[in-house]
Amino acid sequence: MEKLFNKLGKVSQKLGGQIHLRSIRDAFASLIPFIIIAGLMIFINNVIIIPTGFMSKVINPATLTSWQDIGTSIINGTLNFLAVLLAGACAYHLAVNRKFENPIAPAFLAISIFVILLPLASSVTPVGAKEAVNVLGVISFNATNSGGMFVGIITSILSTELFIWFSKNKRLKINIGGEGVPPAVIKSFNSLIPIILTIITFAIVSYGVKQVSGTDINTLILKTIQTPLVSLVTSLPGFIILMFLSNLLFAMGIHPGGVVAPIMDPILYVAMNQNMTAYANGQVIPNIINMAFKDTFGVMGGSGNTIALLIAIFLVSKRKDYRDIAKLSAAPGIFNINEPIIFGLPIVFDLRLMIPFVLASPISLAAAYFVTKMGWMSRVVIQTPWTTPPVLSGFLATGGDWRASVFQIIMITLTVLLYIPFVKLSEKRNSEL
Repeated sequence: MEKLFNKLGKVSQKLGGQIHLRSIRDAFASLIPFIIIAGLMIFINNVIIIPTGFMSKVINPATLTSWQDIGTSIINGTLNFLAVLLAGACAYHLAVNRKFENPIAPAFLAISIFVILLPLASSVTPVGAKEAVNVLGVISFNATNSGGMFVGIITSILSTELFIWFSKNKRLKINIGGEGVPPAVIKSFNSLIPIILTIITFAIVSYGVKQVSGTDINTLILKTIQTPLVSLVTSLPGFIILMFLSNLLFAMGIHPGGVVAPIMDPILYVAMNQNMTAYANGQVIPNIINMAFKDTFGVMGGSGNTIALLIAIFLVSKRKDYRDIAKLSAAPGIFNINEPIIFGLPIVFDLRLMIPFVLASPISLAAAYFVTKMGWMSRVVIQTPWTTPPVLSGFLATGGDWRASVFQIIMITLTVLLYIPFVKLSEKRNSEL
């Protein structure tokens, strides 16, 4: 068993250190504020100030409709523009991880190339019309929101790598150094030829793809890469396997944020943004599994739903050290921060506590999936901060459905029952040592 853990640890460390996965993870981390404020605005527009809601009894519905414009403009600049922001952020973090001296240049370059790859004509349905028409000179939010996120990721990685490769060639640099020349100007001219070559390369490739396949590169990536990956990760078997692996690694002392998260989270964010966009537009919600679904039902108190472990210790533990650690871990645990209990108790490498820790989240998430599938609670449509306390997070994430909060309470109770016998076994084992 120890040899297996060591091998898994080495593989996980290599995977977690992979520079492109790490850059994608860092890019999404930097965009979390934009995703959360978009979710907040969607919640306000569609729950609090909706013209047909409870506020209409106090405020004129026409006034509420006018107020919604504020939230809509914020949604357009965050959620509906997320693919463009992602392209720039991913390129920037990749350049930083490559220790490139001018990381802002690849960020601007990735955004430029993202736009270059967009279709020249967009399908638009005019206000009051029933049929769409093709319009030149218009960028559709369908290409810049969740529909273009993988285009942004792929564009940023490839363009940054190509640009850095060109930049290493000293013959391609224009040196205008001298006294009085600002450093920004020097960097700009050094990047001039590599930027031109990178842009031309992508423009030619985009044209070639269009001629060969008969479709633009955005649509091709959406159909051949993004849609299959989203379907795979948001399927119940694929999702549960990844969550099982994530908790297993954590129980071995390997933080899943650097291993599983870079693979799983981008796809879950795509699914989340699809739900948020559909909810904001009053459309059918497409996905049960998404980023906030994972956080809301699989990370209650932290990975392994350890808020239940804390409750179990307070209920049945007779060891002073267990109870003291639980007391210290309670405050951060309410906000889903559970490193104190994982490494303080510890859960790590204690097989008796590892078993419920690894199983708790997959069981809870599977139950949440089937309850949602049966229509007994609403689908998750709002990206809440991952630190949102359990019970409140269920209400907010589902757009105000109290049944999600009740479900969280039920699952926490059942998970407490799961943890109790293992807490007793762990205490007994440690008392014998």
